[in-house]
Amino acid sequence: MDSITTSRTGKSNIELLERDLYFKQLQINRVLEITQAINNNFSVEKLFDIYRSILSWEMSIKKMAFYFKKDGDWTCATSIGMTEEEEKQDISEELFKYSRMSNLLDNEHPLLSQFDIVIPVYHKNTPISFNLLGELEQDEEMYEKIRFVTTITNIIAVAIENKRLFKQQIQQERLKREMEIAKGVQNMLIPSSLPSTKHYELDSIYMPHLGVGGDYFDYVPFGDKEFAFCIGDITGKGVAAALLMANFQANLQTLVQMRLDKKDFIQQLNQKLLKITKGEKFITFFYGEYCIESKKLTYINAGHNPPILVKDGSVEELKNGCTILGIFDEIPAISVGEVQIENDALLVTYTDGLTDLQNNEGDYFEIELLQDYAVKHAHYSAKEFNATLMQHLHNFKGNQPFPDDFSMLTCRFFK
Repeated sequence: MDSITTSRTGKSNIELLERDLYFKQLQINRVLEITQAINNNFSVEKLFDIYRSILSWEMSIKKMAFYFKKDGDWTCATSIGMTEEEEKQDISEELFKYSRMSNLLDNEHPLLSQFDIVIPVYHKNTPISFNLLGELEQDEEMYEKIRFVTTITNIIAVAIENKRLFKQQIQQERLKREMEIAKGVQNMLIPSSLPSTKHYELDSIYMPHLGVGGDYFDYVPFGDKEFAFCIGDITGKGVAAALLMANFQANLQTLVQMRLDKKDFIQQLNQKLLKITKGEKFITFFYGEYCIESKKLTYINAGHNPPILVKDGSVEELKNGCTILGIFDEIPAISVGEVQIENDALLVTYTDGLTDLQNNEGDYFEIELLQDYAVKHAHYSAKEFNATLMQHLHNFKGNQPFPDDFSMLTCRFFK
C-alpha cells in the first residue's frame, strides 16, 4: 500500500484533494446560483447582492469595487470595504488604461493604489465593467480564488450588459411605436391633397426631420370665392413638437372659422398658445387670405421667414405682421399686409429648414438663391415648381443631409 505523503504545508495529499474538491464544488454551486438568478430575471441590484456576498463571505475578499457605466457615466455599482467618498470618485480615465487583468501594486493613483488587481470585462473593444480587488491574502488558494472571481465577474457583467441592451431595445421599440402613432396622427392634420382650380393652385413639400416634427401648413376654403392658408414652425423637433403642433392646429381651425378681424384672430391664437406652453415654446407663423373676386391677398407674418411673391417679373417679401407667437401675453403691435394680384403670380412660403441647408463646401442655401430660382421658374405650376426645386436642392446639398424639418407651401395665382 502506498504511503500517504505530506505537502510542504503539512497537509496530506488526501487533505489537499478534499480541499480542492470542496472548492470546486463551491465554485460549481455558486455559478449555478448566479445562472439560476439570471434565468429567473433577478434585478441588477439582486445580482450585485449575490456577487458581493460570494466575494465577501466565501472568497474572503476584504476590498472590492465593481464599476459599471450608468446613464453615460462610470460609477461604482457595488463595493466591499469602500467609503462613500471613495465610491463617488471618478476614476474612469485610469480604468480605461487596462484591457486585461493587471497588477496594480505599482499604480500611484491615490485610490487605485489601494487595490492589488483590476479585472476588466470587454465586449470586442468596448469596456463593460471593471472590478478592483484589494487586500488579498497571500495563501495557496488565492490564485484559484482570483480565477473563480474572474469567471463570475464575466458572467455577472455580461448578464447586466444584456439586461441593459434588452431594456434599451424595448425602449427603442416603444419609441418607434410612439413615433409611428405620432406620424400617423400628424399626417391626418397635414392636408393630403391641395386644390388646383382655374383661379389658383396649391402644392406642398413636407419633410419632418425625425419622421414627425414641428412644421405645419394648412389650407381652409371659404366657399368658392375665398380661401385661407398658413405655414408655421414650432420650436423643437420630434414628438413633443408634433403634439404642440396638433394642439395649435385645433385652435387655429376653430378661430379661422369664426372669421374674426385679423388682428383679433392673431391675438386670440397667441393667447391660446400661451395657455399650453406657458411661454416656454414659440411659433413663427404666416397666415394669408385670398379673395378671388377682388384679387387681394391680405396677410399677417408673425416672425416667420418672409414668403416670396413673384409678380410682374419682380420679387416682394411679405414681412408685415407682428412678433412670433407664444412669447407675450398680448402682442404689442400688429400690422396687416395687403397685396393686389392682378396678373399671374407665384407665392412661395417655407420654413427655415430650407435656408439652414448647406452644401459640401459649407455654403448655405441663402434666401437670394431661392428668390433667383423663383423668378426664373415663376411660370411653372405650383406642383412643377416644387418638384424641380427639390431636385435643385438635392443637387445643391450634395451628400449633406437636411438639418431640420423642412416644409413649403407654394401658391400659383392665375389672372
